[in-house]
Amino acid sequence: MTTYFYKAVAADGKARTGTLTASSEKLVVRELRRQGLTPVYVGLQKTSSGFSFKLPFGGARRRDLLFFTQEMATLLNSGVPLDRALSIANELTERPRFRSVISDVLRLIKAGKSFADALATYPEHFSELYVNMVRAGEASGSLGVIFLRLADFERTRDDLRGYIVSSLIYPALLALVGLGSIFVLLNFVVPRFAAVFEESRMQMPLPTKLMLETSRALQNYGWLALLAASAGLVFLYSYTRTPQGRMWWDAFRLQLPLLGPALRKAETARFARAMATLVANSVPLVQSLSIAAATLNNRKIAASLEAVAQGVKRGEGLAAPLRRTGEFPPLAGHLLSVGEETGKLDEMFHRMADVYENDTRVAIRRFTALFEPLVILVMGLMVGALILSMLLAITSMNDVAV
Repeated sequence: MTTYFYKAVAADGKARTGTLTASSEKLVVRELRRQGLTPVYVGLQKTSSGFSFKLPFGGARRRDLLFFTQEMATLLNSGVPLDRALSIANELTERPRFRSVISDVLRLIKAGKSFADALATYPEHFSELYVNMVRAGEASGSLGVIFLRLADFERTRDDLRGYIVSSLIYPALLALVGLGSIFVLLNFVVPRFAAVFEESRMQMPLPTKLMLETSRALQNYGWLALLAASAGLVFLYSYTRTPQGRMWWDAFRLQLPLLGPALRKAETARFARAMATLVANSVPLVQSLSIAAATLNNRKIAASLEAVAQGVKRGEGLAAPLRRTGEFPPLAGHLLSVGEETGKLDEMFHRMADVYENDTRVAIRRFTALFEPLVILVMGLMVGALILSMLLAITSMNDVAV
């Protein structure tokens, strides 16, 4: 038996939270419904700041959006009216800033705006894809289904992003700790031995000389190197904020060995997932391409979709123009060709997203499997060379004493 946390809505619209012990989430949901509650969240982790891990760089905002989308999907598919669903979602939202966003969206709806237009007033929270999906749902009267698809899209995208970030954290920390160790050795440990070697006035081995010169250079000019590196990073950051710089940086990242193919597959998966969600809801293909391009992180790949859209307008279909760009893996074009021939383009986009999400995980695992031992090997050789240089000097001193 497992203890599950839950959030649910009572018949009076009030939120209820608590725990239930059961053998599966389905049994918890069944018990909540038996008690007259509408389940919103059931899981092993409590949905509060004490249990949740907030990712940097907009991670908290994405998590708020995911929970909001899941709550709206549950409420709308339970027959709760839109305005009441927003009121309940507002009550269930824990972050004050996002709660104020939902409150303002509700105010705009009551003032006569459509749901999609109200969401569009907050582009930093609701993407163009999100707004257009909601607009399509309003037009077709299927908001509940739309929010289910949006919840699936946001959850899948968040899972893939989280997997990539968590996989790269350890290699980055490993490299940082290794460089820090070498810095401490050269800047604090080696100078103590240097004084002893110089007092002995002995003929030092070549490795020891190189080590001492490197230590002196670091002590005398280390601040200058640090200043130059900092200035270079600031310049690179500023340059990559410009359209030309961002295009160069995104193209450069795609050319990196091992990591480049993983990034390309991740962008292909993101593109396919967005297109699957849009095409399944009858958004026009050219408009879908424009919206999907806005969801991509890599500007070089996103820019190539303009040529694909032009090809679609000329009646060439989707697969042939996409293959001509050369920015997507070859299998993507073949899958889309089959989708066009069978008339099941949305299903093929879903399959394409599944394939490349799995391939991305495999590529990231392969990258970390090679990068981690490589960092350990390089750092081990550098530290070993420093220790060997000191041992050679100590041995030479003993030979002179004898």
